[in-house]
Amino acid sequence: MPCQTLGSVGLCHANRFPFISATSPLVAGAGVRFVYLPRYHAPMKSICLLIFGAASLTGQTFSAAVDAAIDQAIAEKKIPGAVLVVGHGGKVIYRKAYGNRALVPAAEPMTLDTVFDVASLTKVAATTPSIMKLFEQGKIRMADKVTAYLPEFQDGKSDITIQQLMTHFSGLRPDVDLVPTWSGYQTGIEKALHDKPANPPGAKFVYSDINFILLGEIVRRLSGESLAQFAHENVYAPLHMENTQFQPPAALQPRIAPTERQKDGTVLRGVVHDPTARYMGGIAGHAGLFSTADDLAKYCQMLLDQGAGIFTPATVAMFTGPATPAPIRRGLGWDVDSPYSGNRGKVFPAGKSYGHTGFTGTSIWIDPGSQTYVILLTNAVHPVAGKAITALRGQIATIVAASITPVRTGLEVLEARKFDELRGKRIGLITNQSGIDRERRRNIDLMLAGGVKLTALFSPEHGFLGAADNENVKSTTDAKTGLPVYSLYEGKNRRPSAEALSKIDVMVFDIADVGARFYTYVTTMAYAMEECAKVHMPFYVLDRPNPITGLHVEGPMLDAAASSFIGYFPGPLRHGMTPGELARLFNEEKHIGADLHVIAMDGWSRNQWFDETGLPWVDPSPNIRSLNAALLYPGIGMLEYSLNWSVGRGTATPFEQVGGEFVDGPKLAEYLSTHAIPGVRIEPVRFTPNASHLAGKPLQGVRFAVTDRDIFDSTRLGSELAAALRNLYPGKIDFAVNKTLIGSAAFIQGLTAGKDPVDVLKAEPLDRFKQMREKYLLYR
Repeated sequence: MPCQTLGSVGLCHANRFPFISATSPLVAGAGVRFVYLPRYHAPMKSICLLIFGAASLTGQTFSAAVDAAIDQAIAEKKIPGAVLVVGHGGKVIYRKAYGNRALVPAAEPMTLDTVFDVASLTKVAATTPSIMKLFEQGKIRMADKVTAYLPEFQDGKSDITIQQLMTHFSGLRPDVDLVPTWSGYQTGIEKALHDKPANPPGAKFVYSDINFILLGEIVRRLSGESLAQFAHENVYAPLHMENTQFQPPAALQPRIAPTERQKDGTVLRGVVHDPTARYMGGIAGHAGLFSTADDLAKYCQMLLDQGAGIFTPATVAMFTGPATPAPIRRGLGWDVDSPYSGNRGKVFPAGKSYGHTGFTGTSIWIDPGSQTYVILLTNAVHPVAGKAITALRGQIATIVAASITPVRTGLEVLEARKFDELRGKRIGLITNQSGIDRERRRNIDLMLAGGVKLTALFSPEHGFLGAADNENVKSTTDAKTGLPVYSLYEGKNRRPSAEALSKIDVMVFDIADVGARFYTYVTTMAYAMEECAKVHMPFYVLDRPNPITGLHVEGPMLDAAASSFIGYFPGPLRHGMTPGELARLFNEEKHIGADLHVIAMDGWSRNQWFDETGLPWVDPSPNIRSLNAALLYPGIGMLEYSLNWSVGRGTATPFEQVGGEFVDGPKLAEYLSTHAIPGVRIEPVRFTPNASHLAGKPLQGVRFAVTDRDIFDSTRLGSELAAALRNLYPGKIDFAVNKTLIGSAAFIQGLTAGKDPVDVLKAEPLDRFKQMREKYLLYR
């Protein structure tokens, strides 16, 4: 029977199951087609589809955006067709078939129940869960050598472990030799058992089918059953994955998506595409599985449900979490963050979500944090292989993640409220190029379109367009609207004048911060708050994310006596607060007394990095050109006032590399590397700035590559760098020159006296600041 919308709840007549509220944030905010499918633990009986009104996502709804991406790939002949299934919050929220299942010898439309050769998804949907089951049964341990289970492996002399097979750090080659042609399961196993390693165990990540061929054989020996039988009994049957199997029967062939056309003109259909698995008879640990998107959805949901009784939560966490260190983070079978992670997209968090791809065109990505999975199944190798679809996979994941877990800035929240608080008043707006929404529309234009009476604009350091990089930014006019733009960084002027304030009734601040104390935009905000407080003018802050998260608080602290335009409040270099939270803190702790109104964001949490928000990145200033640069900035910027020292200004990667004429790059890199600074890799570099104070001079130095941003401490790096320069090049860097940047006299004294930078940092009173800031935080 059909579904109907009854009030705010979709109700399926087939089973009277209320499945989602139309007024929930997911429905009202994402514009998704919501589909109810029975959970993995029940056979599929019916499908209920409900279409709700859609909100905007880069000009399109969720469904329209993914449809357009897949339709374009079909039009460009990258894929013949596809099936997409998206799950979120325990439900399937989108499910659609696109294009054709077959193109030759005749066109066949794609259907939702199409069975795909999932290729290397076999590794994570058959072999990995089988190993998980054996692990829970106490029959295998990850630290054991492979020879404990396959005694003849490498003639019994190998140190390769089970974990190294599962993470592709075994040192084995990508595949066994296929020439001359051979056949038989046992032949393939013999080749895998005796293939000569190309690298020592643990030395290098090399994605290898041989690893999983061996794991599949271990499953067979330990269980006494083929991989196909064991996976069916322990995984597929309990999950009612009725269309998932190796060696599919002939009766299933009409629903199977064909793959590649062979030299003799025949098209593979129902026969595994991977030649090694094909030579082995269709059952292998690395390839050979056939499945549908609906079946794989049941499997993904089981993992999100922490095993759902099939596995323990601890086992799921162990196999799906990072098992290798950055920069190549692999789970046990799963990809977490590696060169193969393109299907993660740009929003699902690196290191906290996982997935895999298959050569035929299949892919899965699972994000436990948002309780979401994305399954995209295509047969891109039909009728010929060689078409790259990595970009398509990533695009779909990005669209899904940005729609499901949207972060709305204060600007977007206020727009949704139709700017009611600002109506009927003359509004002044402090902003720059960062004042945009997720569709890159300017706050100015949104306000005017919403009936707001903007009468004056104000710009901070770097100007209205964010391109000026000098000490004197002139007032100007907005070319589009003709509104005056009063510079708050012109000459010695840093505050809105009485004349400018006389033209407005309310001041609004909407600028993205970078998260470092000496970034001047928040000082501009504070100065404007002070001036508005003097004339009893309401002050609004439209809040935006701290791009480098709201969790990390890092010293050194700013001495109260050292306050200046680059350090308004005595806090740490990395404060972990948003502009709105800082405004609340400034207003109370500095006794400003402003009539302050913070329009909080919706959907942002303190642990989110900017690239996890779904918001578009805009360079907040000319020399902060990436999130990586923003993360390094608090530490690298500490020594910027030393004129014989470059922080990379005038190069393509400012604040990601440093150097000087007196520096020996390899020597400095070696010194810093021995100090084991967590989360960063340091390499020697040569560069010649084309601007700034060392323009045209060849310099040696070091480049920084953040390898694990969650454990990286920018000010620890800056402190270690300062100590390295002190020890390697005594007298070359005057720490006192940088006192307004560093902020702490005790910190400078400690470094000058030769103390260990870790001990100097520990002495900074961060705990007092953390305790004080708690009452001003808006997000948890």
